[in-house]
Amino acid sequence: MTGSEVGGGTSEGSPGGPTPHARTRPAGMTTVARLAGVSHQTVSRVLNDHPSVRPETRERVLRAMAELDYRPNRLARALVTSRSGLIGVVTGGSARFGPTSTLLAVEEAARAAGFATTVTAVPDQDPATMAEQMAETLRAMDSQAVEGVIVIAPRVSAVEAVERMASRAPLLVIAAGVQPTARYGVVNVDQAGAARDVTAHLLAQGHTRIAHLAGPSDWFDARERHRGWAAELAAAGLEPGPVWEGDWTARSGFETGRRILALAERPTAVVACNDLMALGLVRALSEGGLDVPGDVSVTGFDDIEGTDYLRPPLTTVRQDFRTLAETVVGQLVATIGGGSAEAAEHAVPIPAEVVVRDSTASPTARD
Repeated sequence: MTGSEVGGGTSEGSPGGPTPHARTRPAGMTTVARLAGVSHQTVSRVLNDHPSVRPETRERVLRAMAELDYRPNRLARALVTSRSGLIGVVTGGSARFGPTSTLLAVEEAARAAGFATTVTAVPDQDPATMAEQMAETLRAMDSQAVEGVIVIAPRVSAVEAVERMASRAPLLVIAAGVQPTARYGVVNVDQAGAARDVTAHLLAQGHTRIAHLAGPSDWFDARERHRGWAAELAAAGLEPGPVWEGDWTARSGFETGRRILALAERPTAVVACNDLMALGLVRALSEGGLDVPGDVSVTGFDDIEGTDYLRPPLTTVRQDFRTLAETVVGQLVATIGGGSAEAAEHAVPIPAEVVVRDSTASPTARD
C-alpha cells in the first residue's frame, strides 16, 4: 500500500510519517460517499434534505460526515443548487442594548432555521456615505450568494440608505414605525404600544404630571416611544408633561435629574426611554433629596441585566427579542422558499411586556 492510499502510514512521501508541516486536505463529498458506502449523489441529497433518502442511509451519511469532520463548501453548493444556506445581516454598528440584542437573537434564530449568517456592521455616517457603504455591503453579500438579507436599522439614516440600495436577494428591515415598501418588508417591536402601556401603568396609580426623558430624535425606537407616551396622555385628556432629550447614556439621565430638581413644579413621574438614562435619573433625584418612588416615580425601557437589583428595583419594559428574531427569520425563509413577501409587509408588531417593580408608586404613597 502506498502513502497515497487510504490508511497509509506515510504522508507526502515521508517514510517516517507526516512531517511537522504536512497538511491534510479537508474531506470532500467523494470521501464521505466512499466511507458511507453510497454514491456522490446520495451525499448531495442528504445535504439538501431531499425526501427520497431512506432514514438509515441518511444516518449513515451523517455519521460519515461527523467522522471525517466534513464541512460543505457553501459556494460550490450554491453554484449547483442555487441555495447557499446563508443569510446576510446588516447592522448600523451600534453597540446599544437593542440593536445588539436583536443581532444575537437573529443569529440564533437563523441557526435554528438551518441557515448560517454573514454579518456586516455599517457605521452610521452622513446619508450619502452610508448609502454608498450599504450598496457596497449588498454587492459583497450578493457575491457570497446570500439567499436573503436582514437589515437592523435603529436610526433614520439606515433606512434612508436601504431605500436607495438594490439587492438580488429578498430584503427585510427591523425598524420601529417604518412602513414596508415594494423593496423591503418590515418587522418590529411595538415600541409605541409598550410606551403607552407603561404610561397607562402610571396613570392607573394616579399620576397626572408625567414627564418624558426621550432618546435621540434620529432613532426610530425613541420616536415611537415618545409617540406612545404622548398618545396615552392625550387619550386620558392630559397635557403632556415636560420632555427632555437624552442620548441613551446614564450621564444624560443624571443631567436631566438635576434639571428636574431645579423645577418649581416637578412631575410626579418620568417615563425614561431606556434603563441607563433611568439609572442616572434616579441617582440625581436621590442625591438631590428626593425619594423614588415616594416623590417621583421612574420607569425605564429594555429590562437590561441588573435592573431588578437597583435601589429601588426599576419598573421597565421587556422586549421579546427572541420572538422578533424568529418572526423576521421565518418571514425571510418563507420568502426564500418561494412564498409571498406579503406577510412581512403586513406583519403585526411584536408586543412588549411592562415589568412592574418598586420604582413606581402612587404619588400620594408618602402621605
